[in-house]
Amino acid sequence: MAKRDYYEVLGVERTADEAAIKAAYRKLAKKLHPDVNPGDKDAEEKFKEVNEAYQVLSDPQKRAQYDRFGHQQPGAGGAGYGDFSGFGGFGGFDVEDIFSSFFGGGFGGGRGRREQGPVPGADLRYDMTISFEEAAKGCDKEINLVRDEPCENCHGTGAKPGTQPKTCPTCNGTGQVRTTSNTPFGAIQNVRTCPNCKGSGKIISDPCPKCNGRGKVRTSKRRTVRIPAGIDNGQIVTIRGQGEPGERGGEAGDLLIVVTVRPHRLFKRNGTDLYLEMPLTFTQAALGCEADVPTLEKPVKYRFPEGTQPGQTFRIRGQGIPSLRGNGKGDLYVTVTVEIPKRLSEKQKNLLRQFDGTVTGQEYEQKKSFFDRVKEAFGGNS
Repeated sequence: MAKRDYYEVLGVERTADEAAIKAAYRKLAKKLHPDVNPGDKDAEEKFKEVNEAYQVLSDPQKRAQYDRFGHQQPGAGGAGYGDFSGFGGFGGFDVEDIFSSFFGGGFGGGRGRREQGPVPGADLRYDMTISFEEAAKGCDKEINLVRDEPCENCHGTGAKPGTQPKTCPTCNGTGQVRTTSNTPFGAIQNVRTCPNCKGSGKIISDPCPKCNGRGKVRTSKRRTVRIPAGIDNGQIVTIRGQGEPGERGGEAGDLLIVVTVRPHRLFKRNGTDLYLEMPLTFTQAALGCEADVPTLEKPVKYRFPEGTQPGQTFRIRGQGIPSLRGNGKGDLYVTVTVEIPKRLSEKQKNLLRQFDGTVTGQEYEQKKSFFDRVKEAFGGNS
């Protein structure tokens, strides 16, 4: 299947700047991340597609190549054009290395410098379970957040206090090494990440004893987070900058709190609306009544009309769930169930018999309608 255009994958214009591309990527990556979509193969494939597009469009050199050649790479096996394959190698050679020899390092030279550039921190996921009432009203919850923090002993350098990282002697601080090999294209200069410093350009000969040269330590801290009123089951609260710290000046990732809401014994929810089944007695439904209807706050008085039928639903405005956008509350829908009395005394039975003796049939709309339909079905046409 043909690859989609990388700009289309990220949903940006071809003129989009670096900030717009990064913002689009972060939004899609959080939406499609496998941790947020467990078991969803379609989301997993889209997540890979988004990452591939970002790897190309976030790098000025790769983006320039892509804008010029698209997914097709000139010179593949003499056929004119071949699959670009995310700028991987072809014919045993790295595409960047070949372009580096053609354009004086303009493409291949970017890899080592990118290793030394800012690296954003990873996002963290935290699963939280709250009550139905907490979801409706909002709440403050204390969590135990485990993440890396810059080492206070070495101030993030990774070197023992009083010492400094040294320039890597293998790559002279560039983070990359160059080798020359003979290929069908002639002498090709290959650019590789320095194996000695792993692309950082620095060597720590005397590492910090607290972080063992990592420049950061694993910490566990209690933090209070705000869960907004109106959050629903499965929704995510994003706290910017509270994920893993970035490297070499990169911004920190985000903390993604995935919320699970426990069901309520009385209420069911659909969006911002609440649904409740409420029993009335035969007498209350027949004569009408004013009854206390439970809500998430406190009971409210509601007047049920005379002749209320089983299954009839009544709407009480503004007694639902607050909107996350802050534009009011939903409504409460009350569906009536009518309870027929059991274990009647003889006196009560006699009273009901007396009542039934006064019935003309006009009092029961559904019964009258039913027998009218029976008459039409079996005798109305004869």
